[in-house]
Amino acid sequence: MLSRIPTVFPALLLALVPAVAAETPPRIEDIKGKTILLFTPHPDDDAFCCGGTLALLAKNGNTIRIVIYTNDDKGSYDLEMTGERLARIRKAEEEEGNRILGIPKENLLWLGHHDGLLEYVDSRRLVEQATEVIRRYRPDIVMTVDPGSDYVRWHKTDHRMAATNTLDAIRAAEFHLYFPNQRLQQGLEPWKVPAMMFFYVTERDANMWVNIDSVKEQKEAAGLAHVSQWEPAMHKYRPDWAPEDKEKARAELRTIIAKKGGHWVEAFRWATEFNQY
Repeated sequence: MLSRIPTVFPALLLALVPAVAAETPPRIEDIKGKTILLFTPHPDDDAFCCGGTLALLAKNGNTIRIVIYTNDDKGSYDLEMTGERLARIRKAEEEEGNRILGIPKENLLWLGHHDGLLEYVDSRRLVEQATEVIRRYRPDIVMTVDPGSDYVRWHKTDHRMAATNTLDAIRAAEFHLYFPNQRLQQGLEPWKVPAMMFFYVTERDANMWVNIDSVKEQKEAAGLAHVSQWEPAMHKYRPDWAPEDKEKARAELRTIIAKKGGHWVEAFRWATEFNQY
């Protein structure tokens, strides 16, 4: 939900995990024909963090799948809203936002956990779920929340769990003795993830800046597809926009898109290896 997104740019950009080593990242236009898995805590984090990059990757002919940990069934101040209804609304908004970016709804994988409660899901079950997804789709790149940010570590329970759980699953996926039932019963072979793109990184730790000038309007449209997470719908839900409210939301959205060298950009930390200890 939008209230989870920091409005100051440095807070969007996050920290280094000692267990991960980085190498020179590729240019985004050179990433073609790859399989990409993005693990997001909530519907909308993908659009807000990297909607422009996803649009560029989709245009490059990459296969992108979005894995959504929670159904975001809590993010409303409307006292007439129910969790079940909100989950349906959030699902439709996520499908529309990704349609705008060029990602079909068939490529959205919902793990279905309750918003704000991801840390209370059985940890073995959660990492096994993510490991299965990685082994099934065998991604060339995994995108997820960088676990090192103060914003993630101290304030964002679902972000915190999504970050660490995804990293644990990346590690588990390459060793056949983790969750051997997946190989024996489902035919899912081990898979070593070649590269990771961490989002919500600090400016200090970002090593990959993607120019999104050409797709900025797509990113904005994808973000605005999450109507329920903007005012006035946050306090009294309505499925559409009054023109003045939409322009106010668009202006707010632009405050969380970075500018670098005169260009609109999205920042990532590119990493390629784990130390196995």
